[in-house]
Amino acid sequence: MAELHYDMTGSGPVLLILPGGAGHPMGLGPLTERLARSFTVVTYDPLGLAHGRLGLPVPDQRPADWSDGAHRVLEAVLPPGGRAYVFGSSSGGIAVLDLLARHPARLAGVVAHEPACVTVLPDGAERRAELLAQFDGAERPPAEGASATPMGVFLAHVLHPFTAYVPSSPAAGQHLTLAAGADSRGQLLYHTAEFLADRLGGRFAEFPGGHLGALDHPEEFADLLAETFLSGVATSA
Repeated sequence: MAELHYDMTGSGPVLLILPGGAGHPMGLGPLTERLARSFTVVTYDPLGLAHGRLGLPVPDQRPADWSDGAHRVLEAVLPPGGRAYVFGSSSGGIAVLDLLARHPARLAGVVAHEPACVTVLPDGAERRAELLAQFDGAERPPAEGASATPMGVFLAHVLHPFTAYVPSSPAAGQHLTLAAGADSRGQLLYHTAEFLADRLGGRFAEFPGGHLGALDHPEEFADLLAETFLSGVATSA
């Protein structure tokens, strides 16, 4: 079984974070530091890119690969019968939707921020083609070797399979919030989050910034995320 790579900080209820892109948690330090005031923050690095594996060969990824790993992390850090809050953005948001569909018993609440599940839209095939075209036409950074970058791994092994994912509706009683950035209004992923909230029976919430709001506005983003979970919006009292 593959080794799990994750970091923990803070104290309180467990909050699992699945980063976007290729799962590298770069830039999330200010966010996790703020959240650690209220939570035991567990940051999952599904490919181990921040734990010495950047540059090593990586197979094409599936949301189920990440959600199965996230479930194993929760089994490792939670007490028997315990449940965790879970947050994921972008590709991490796709993975937490799969986690909610396939492993709901350990989840107290889920926030998925701008997951690029664009194929669920009525014109999803066209929107996905447009989204991929934004990346496929550019020169790709390397995904392997000494000069490999997380973006290179994302483009080579995550972007295509993850954007093809179609989420399943969570079980009744599961608490799901779809989120999008205020600066993303009118954009494809904002519309996708709104559509998914309606399709999956979840709530919709607007967060600070745009697609990278967790990096650009970490304190405001963290405070709203904590409020979303602890106020009962994303979980039962």
